[in-house]
Amino acid sequence: MKVLMTAFVFALALSAPAIAQAQTRAANPAPLRGQLLLPEFTALSDKASEVVNVTLDQRLLSMGCRFLNVDDPDQAEFKKVCTGLRGVFVRHFTFDKDFAYPKADIDSVRRQLNGPGWSQMVNVRSNKENTNVDVYVLIDGEKAQGLSIIASQPREFTIVNIVGSIDLDQLHDLKNFGVPDLQIEKQDAPRKK
Repeated sequence: MKVLMTAFVFALALSAPAIAQAQTRAANPAPLRGQLLLPEFTALSDKASEVVNVTLDQRLLSMGCRFLNVDDPDQAEFKKVCTGLRGVFVRHFTFDKDFAYPKADIDSVRRQLNGPGWSQMVNVRSNKENTNVDVYVLIDGEKAQGLSIIASQPREFTIVNIVGSIDLDQLHDLKNFGVPDLQIEKQDAPRKK
């Protein structure tokens, strides 16, 4: 069942970007709180050996969540996360040559994470492997309202921007659906006395 669920999520993700981009451009709405303004990266698509472009707005996420079976425990967990999300945006490029992408484009996205509410959770730099990984969370009051990951290596880079109410414990539970394990320990709810 997990394989079927994963296939459904990927099918939705792969079919939705063109529709979502056309709708977004036509309506030209203001970005959501926590949504990064990602460059088009049009010129990079021609240079890249692999491109992944996922743009799921709230309508597409809601539509996909309706098909989840709440009687299945795994799908029910996924639905809990899905219903709080307002957008999922992923850009991933792989190249055959080192640094075929302009570092300035990635730096322009990183600078947006210096804005109000964003806090850096993880910062990994390796001069030996020439890799950088940054994980940021957008805190609004006491709740996480966004998560952004920027990872770059000589031949690839990835930007993930998740917008909406995010419970880190729920993200931890979704590692079976391809969400990387962020080494976040799940905390038990305090017991009532």
